[in-house]
Amino acid sequence: MTRTKHFYIDSFDTVRLSSYRISQSPFAHRYVTDQTIFGIYCDRLYPLKMSHDEDPVPNYWRLRNGVLLYDVPEKPLEVVGPDAIRLLENVLTCQVETLAVGGCRYGIACNEDGTVLMDGVVMRLADDRYWYVKANGEFMSWLQAQAIGLDVEVSDPDSRVLQIQGPKSLDVLDAAIGGGLTTDFKYFRAGFFEIRGQTLWVSRTGWTGEVGIEIYCNSGTEPTDHDALWNDLFASGEAFGMEFSSSSSMGIRRVESGILDNGSDIEPDLTPFGAGLGQFVRLDKGEFIGRAALANADRSQLLYGLICAGASPQAGMRVHFENRPVGHLTIGTWSPTLNAGVGYVRFDEPVAGGWLGREVSLLDGDGTAHAATVDTPPFVDKQKQLPRAPWSGRDSRE
Repeated sequence: MTRTKHFYIDSFDTVRLSSYRISQSPFAHRYVTDQTIFGIYCDRLYPLKMSHDEDPVPNYWRLRNGVLLYDVPEKPLEVVGPDAIRLLENVLTCQVETLAVGGCRYGIACNEDGTVLMDGVVMRLADDRYWYVKANGEFMSWLQAQAIGLDVEVSDPDSRVLQIQGPKSLDVLDAAIGGGLTTDFKYFRAGFFEIRGQTLWVSRTGWTGEVGIEIYCNSGTEPTDHDALWNDLFASGEAFGMEFSSSSSMGIRRVESGILDNGSDIEPDLTPFGAGLGQFVRLDKGEFIGRAALANADRSQLLYGLICAGASPQAGMRVHFENRPVGHLTIGTWSPTLNAGVGYVRFDEPVAGGWLGREVSLLDGDGTAHAATVDTPPFVDKQKQLPRAPWSGRDSRE
């Protein structure tokens, strides 16, 4: 396998399908062409690529050095009522009660056996109002079932999300709200902002490992005017060179940044410990679904990163160690920053001393072996400082 041959190969084939029972974005008419290739996530269409031969690298560098806007398919669920905390504490492994209004926290929901059911970000919009921005897969009916007998309502607010990502993303937000963005708008903080007359929930989160924000439609008291929002954001972003991008550039950065996808990277039989997410399990917080199993679970990590200098990893490739198969790739890409292939490897079983730092072989579709090293993501920005960059005001950087 050569670098040029596999640089842009999809992990999955492109097929034609009906959009019946799959929702289209209210922003789609602003960018869709007859060449757009869609993905499906949370039963929502999103622009995977703008054409079959789209080169993601130019937008990758715009993301790294400037700012891009993405129309993303992530789906918030609303949890409202006096028992909202009680419900969320019971279903999530993180502690929710200590989350302040305007706070965001990564939260994993587990099955009774301790395996990961869902992951996402829980946000506190008011004293008894929370949003759980979930990953792909069914979760609302399960959450509603857990709410039976409680004074709480679980609903779908029908919120579509725009992500503005890159080093200039806070400049765009500052311009969109007419100036005055404060320095306390830090990573994993959120709040209501007025964007040209529309009050919307905005969080300092994203799926790129860069400074970024997410804007949630239908989060205020009035339905969002999607066309006006789109126009206002691009008017605000014009001075900073903001452009629209499909998710292809985001896909590279999320792998480089060590962001995991539930159901594909976090496979259904993995516990948080197996996925390398044990730090997000609070066994000391009291009872929650899966706690008993997790308290006695094997702590061995099975999901790691992989760096391969000679090839671009792809989902499904086998990994060998000492001439035997030991795992497979869940996702892979070529890192323009590292000039190497990076991806996530799911090992079949633990090994004495752990897998970290082991030299393994990555087998391509032709059976050719490529030397690779087991690593701990993120591959770029190991200390995860980029998304935490402080906002000190636009004027101070001009």
